[in-house]
Amino acid sequence: MSVTVSETKACDLLARLFRTRGYAVERNVMFREYGVEFHADGWDPKARVGFEFLSSEDDDHDDLTLAEYQTLMAAQKRGELALFIIDEVEPLSAASLLAAAEEFLDEAAAARVRRGPAKAKAAKRVRRGATPPAQAAVKPAAKGAKKVAVKKSVKKSVKKKVAPRPTKKKR
Repeated sequence: MSVTVSETKACDLLARLFRTRGYAVERNVMFREYGVEFHADGWDPKARVGFEFLSSEDDDHDDLTLAEYQTLMAAQKRGELALFIIDEVEPLSAASLLAAAEEFLDEAAAARVRRGPAKAKAAKRVRRGATPPAQAAVKPAAKGAKKVAVKKSVKKSVKKKVAPRPTKKKR
């Protein structure tokens, strides 16, 4: 039978795991983004990865409403952050917590690789209020520059009706 882990012990385990995986996790950080505000148990602001353990021990079940949770998960789906949120509703052992956290960190790393550095930088520019690349002004061509004509070839497929061949009569 597994022993349920307390929030304090769980956060210590998670902080150690996140640091082992290369994240500079700060403990008990005020998170204020996307209209959501709460004390994150662990957060790496540069990598935008962290964790929150919701428990009655710290009376923080009311820290995140369902709407706020959905807002954070939408940001996570867009690749803007990775937040591991654990709710103590079901008993959790240290081993199962660490296994779930390992899986979460593997998925976060895979998403970061898929997103690539260019998209990550573009997301930072957008977050900081800079003009997104898609909305950036297009520079006009210099005077005297030759325009390149682009020809598009369009082939139409035409179906011809073929009449049956007349058969030759034998004489």
